[in-house]
Amino acid sequence: MGNVFQYEVMGNNIWRILILFGIILFALLLGKIAKIFLLRLAKKFSAANRTIMATTFNAVSKGAVFLLAAAGISSGLAILRLKGWLADASDTLSAILLSVGIGYFLYWLVDIPTEWFSRMAGRTATKLDDMLVPIIRKSLRVTVVILVLVQIAQILSDKPITSIIAGLGIGGLALALAAQDTVKNFFGSVVLFVDKPFEMGDRIVVDGQDGSVEEVGLRSTKVRTLDGHLVTIPNGELANKLIRNIGKRPYIRRVANITVTYDTPPEKIDRAIEIIKELLDNHEGMHPDYPPRVFFNEFNADSLNILVIYWYHPPDYWSYLDFTERFNKELFRRFNEEGIEFAFPTQTLYLAGDPARPLTVGVEASQTNSGQQRTAGFTVQADREDA
Repeated sequence: MGNVFQYEVMGNNIWRILILFGIILFALLLGKIAKIFLLRLAKKFSAANRTIMATTFNAVSKGAVFLLAAAGISSGLAILRLKGWLADASDTLSAILLSVGIGYFLYWLVDIPTEWFSRMAGRTATKLDDMLVPIIRKSLRVTVVILVLVQIAQILSDKPITSIIAGLGIGGLALALAAQDTVKNFFGSVVLFVDKPFEMGDRIVVDGQDGSVEEVGLRSTKVRTLDGHLVTIPNGELANKLIRNIGKRPYIRRVANITVTYDTPPEKIDRAIEIIKELLDNHEGMHPDYPPRVFFNEFNADSLNILVIYWYHPPDYWSYLDFTERFNKELFRRFNEEGIEFAFPTQTLYLAGDPARPLTVGVEASQTNSGQQRTAGFTVQADREDA
């Protein structure tokens, strides 16, 4: 049996190869056990509302398996006796695996400072820092990925890191020229964070797109429209557009034109204005600095116009609609009780035979030298009135 372990494969005894697989298997098993243990700790701290500790253990559990596996493979390869290009390939593979394993581990550890920033942002009144949290997460993860790639490039090229960084600088300049739109969007996001035209959750209108801001990234901003669609707007374009921030309005203003018929007597007009003022007297949502305004302001082509303006505070749209519905119903009921008719576009034709508008008949008599001649001319007047 001992002779079996003495067989050689590519210059290595069987027992060395078995130890390699044993180390890898042990590393994977240790990683799985560590992940289960760390996840249980994360649930325990999460139940105790200790989010930072829960996030820490959860992040470590995600990267632990791969890191331990990479460490196991590197340790196992060190046991083998390799020569020439195989030794070089083994050393390179071990270094790359360790770099990727550490990078993957740090990639998930980014969740820890992100959670801390998120908690700090939740304690402030402004939502600007809420917009920064996802950008911080993405920036840190991109930094980790870049560092890992630089480390791998150094391992493969066997050159000092300063030379690689210098090469990346030249390559980065060429890449920046080729990716001008991406750079434009990045600086557009910087402008949005400095200028602060909106915050997370604000309802905005951009190019006819009406919705709430869901996410602001380094390249684009995502807006969830009122009909449920997700619209992505590049930050480079958004920074130069007219943005209506409906979420920042201090009130909702209503401008209504109440029209009544032309045959409404003056006292009824006065009564209509009184009714509207009574309904809006110290109304729901009224601010002392913005009292309602009611004026008989216009003679329209088909009606008499009463202008009504009122402001609703705070700008809760659904509460505003509820109040507006109650105002309209009560106004309709009160006008009916007072006999005040609402106007709508109509035409009234007065025809011949109408006792209120009698037909006018003109008779003209003329006399000539050759005799007497009578000519009758009938003039029919039809008055047209828009009521």
